Amino acid sequence: MAKFTEKRISMFHGILLIALFACAAFYIGEAQFFKDLSFSPMIIGIILGMLYANSLRNNLPETWVPGIQFCSKKVLRLGIILYGFRLTFQDIVNVGVSGIVIDAIVVTVTILGGVWIGKLLKMDRDTALLTSVGSGICGAAAVLGAESAIRTQPYKTAVAVATVVIFGTISMFLYPIAYRSGWLDLSPQEMGIYSGSTLHEVAHAVGAGNAMGTEISNVAIIVKMIRVMLLVPVLIILGFWVARRGKSEEASGEKGKVNIPWFAVGFLVVIAFNSFNLLPAAFVDAINYFDTFLLTMAMAALGAETSIDKFKKAGAKPFVLAFCLDIWLIGGGYILAKYLAPIWL
Repeated sequence: MAKFTEKRISMFHGILLIALFACAAFYIGEAQFFKDLSFSPMIIGIILGMLYANSLRNNLPETWVPGIQFCSKKVLRLGIILYGFRLTFQDIVNVGVSGIVIDAIVVTVTILGGVWIGKLLKMDRDTALLTSVGSGICGAAAVLGAESAIRTQPYKTAVAVATVVIFGTISMFLYPIAYRSGWLDLSPQEMGIYSGSTLHEVAHAVGAGNAMGTEISNVAIIVKMIRVMLLVPVLIILGFWVARRGKSEEASGEKGKVNIPWFAVGFLVVIAFNSFNLLPAAFVDAINYFDTFLLTMAMAALGAETSIDKFKKAGAKPFVLAFCLDIWLIGGGYILAKYLAPIWL
């Protein structure tokens, strides 16, 4: 009993360490520099975790490691479930058919195309999938959700998040410049759909939208949140894909077990509940703030498990893949917004 208690205390030390990293990420995120870049505490959290992993990590007691792993798995899934409080089904109605159809096309083509390009590049399968899901849906949060579904190594998740952050941030600055310069022949409604359906992070859509005006920003955020909702069917499909992959890789030929990501179902249930507006807005805001803290803890924990050596092991291919996907999102997304969106507007 005493040994069990000691183990739990050591695990708590690891959780507390990651919680302190999350607090630091929130504090640093208040700096105007990071606000201008639209860097959320989650992104800062994984950066702090990686800095720690490549400096003081070797001095960490091994008994604390289970606490860090708890944050990167259990805390992560709770964070994904609570993420549903940011969404309602009314968001879908407000944006109309065009945003839904374009979002579905972008997500499908980005994920399937990314996996295909990953094969051409002879990339690690999990890294290619995580990078594609992150680019196609909602950046770091989607990568984290997919990581929980396929259960891969933390460093692969960190590599995928890094690619999403880099190219998403570049696009966030590029879109307002291109729109203000007249390079994009799109109406405000079309530009909102274009931004929401192709920018990586929710923060990127918010940042770019605000730089182009309220009319564009409102549409961009709603379209972006619909993409976030598409995370649910994608994760369920991934659960069946992982089971099928497991079956093909088993020497015994036994049927693979379907790993249904119940946290994704919980995410959908929370969206449904939130659609009824039963909770005061202030309470929902508090939940969203707490949820951001949980996801920041998860990101910091993943960063703490990622060393530079593992980035070197991944090589340049994930960044090549992310670049190819970004070109598709910029070019393909523009064509969809220009020629497909007006059909339903």
